[in-house]
Amino acid sequence: MRTWRIRRGVLAAAVASGLLLTGCTSGDHDTSRTTDSGKRDRSGTTPLPAPGPASPGTGDAATPGEEQDGKERDFAPPPDYLSTFALDVDTASYGFARRTLAEGRLPDPATVRPEEFVNSFRQDYPRPEGDGFSVNVDGARTDDDDWSLLRVGLATRGDTSDGERPPAALTFVIDVSGSMAEPGRLDLVKESLAIMTDELRDDDSVALVTFSDSAETVLPMTRLGDHRGKVHSAISAMEPTQSTNLEAGVRTGYDTAVGGRRDGATNRVVLLSDALANTGETSADGILERISDARREHGITLFGVGVGSDYGDALMERLADKGDGHTTYVSDSEEAQKVFCEQLPANIELRARDAKAQVAFDPQTVKQFRLIGYDNRAVADDDFRDDGVDGGEVGPGHTVTALYAVRMRPGASGHVATAHVRWLDPDNRVPHEESNQIESGDLEGGLWNADRGLRTAAVAAYFADALRHGSSARTEPGDPAVRPDTGTTATTAPEPMSTSDHSTWQPLPGAPKLPELARRAAELGDGEDTALRDLATAVRQADRLTGGSGEGSGGDSGEGEIKPG
Repeated sequence: MRTWRIRRGVLAAAVASGLLLTGCTSGDHDTSRTTDSGKRDRSGTTPLPAPGPASPGTGDAATPGEEQDGKERDFAPPPDYLSTFALDVDTASYGFARRTLAEGRLPDPATVRPEEFVNSFRQDYPRPEGDGFSVNVDGARTDDDDWSLLRVGLATRGDTSDGERPPAALTFVIDVSGSMAEPGRLDLVKESLAIMTDELRDDDSVALVTFSDSAETVLPMTRLGDHRGKVHSAISAMEPTQSTNLEAGVRTGYDTAVGGRRDGATNRVVLLSDALANTGETSADGILERISDARREHGITLFGVGVGSDYGDALMERLADKGDGHTTYVSDSEEAQKVFCEQLPANIELRARDAKAQVAFDPQTVKQFRLIGYDNRAVADDDFRDDGVDGGEVGPGHTVTALYAVRMRPGASGHVATAHVRWLDPDNRVPHEESNQIESGDLEGGLWNADRGLRTAAVAAYFADALRHGSSARTEPGDPAVRPDTGTTATTAPEPMSTSDHSTWQPLPGAPKLPELARRAAELGDGEDTALRDLATAVRQADRLTGGSGEGSGGDSGEGEIKPG
């Protein structure tokens, strides 16, 4: 039975209300719902190696030894028992993997990021009443003895019920290079932008920048009003040509966004591309260095939308990460409709800047732990409260899930972990914190009898892990899924292993083989939830591509090592 432990942040100042698009689905971020930088404003906060529990109801950090829920707790775990990372709401890795599998190929393991698989499915965490985050912690036992999956779930408030929101000033940077001529690229982008143009409000503004071997502002920042026809004409005239100078497109896009910036509006750059840069500066750091002033001084974030069967995943992900934004991937009209209409509020509006999480495990009860994914989002433990260190940006209605494999000490009971989240108000950069904790009793139930959302997260994580490393290995009871115990009082989570290092890698504890995983996914997909049915289909496709039956009925099929096609 699920036990939610919730604390809700209260911001000192209200964040701008969420963006609601006329004619689009209002409310929370609807991605795959399951139903059952010049940032040195430290505000006087001193970074601490291990956070203490939060004061109840305040949303602010407390020092170790303060009361929490009426109980005195002096909990300061050793550094090896801290896990700190920047929040991430990207979903492009899962979308691109689904596209690749549907085409009869296995994705390159380097493009598979487990956290993006997990976060592609919105969870039903309780929402905070105000701005900031709710913090929810639960878990369940896996099929391997002593190992559990622990879920840390963070959620932001959705859009305001009254429909009020600031106007949007959106600069769309559109790749019209030769590679975009493939069906499902520029034609899909044009269709998406046309739909969005009709849905935006009259007081919203749009600018269009195209790039191939060079970049051009084909439409300066234009308030829609009576000018929708002008926007449609500019979109219709786009045709693919020549090479891909992504640097020129991003630089010109930011210049256009800064020049057309509107005070009090949501100012964003939205990059639509297959990210196959081959002309000019082609590294993310080099590209972003040229637009750093616009990011830092004007707070304009980058939202990356990937398209195409050949897709520069690493470049787009790095651009969005360092551009204070996030990425998604679209492969068809239905997905484009969701991104540019239903999900646009969550993708361009902000509830929190530079958000980080830190989970402190109790060495008295926890023997080993492993964070699943977030490999390139790691933050030094001492930097959790350093507000000059970059974190993640989170919009309205988003949920963020982090899964841990946790091995309990034999016979141990009591406190397991305390989860903290810290973020900056997107308007005034005032820092806030919330926290919650979990006890051993909350991990007693079996995983496959757990809440549907936890089972969905587990299937997504196991699937990503199989795609990264191969499906044949299975952790037997007692085998270490992380670094073996050294016999000391503390063990630590391992450094992320190379995705190609099959000789030293161990699968996640309790990992089903692909046929069984397909069956578990199919059980989740019963009913009207198309996203979960799509997940089951993707697992079956991976099973077939590794020599399995594709039926998801169990058995020993699909035992071959997964290699990219």
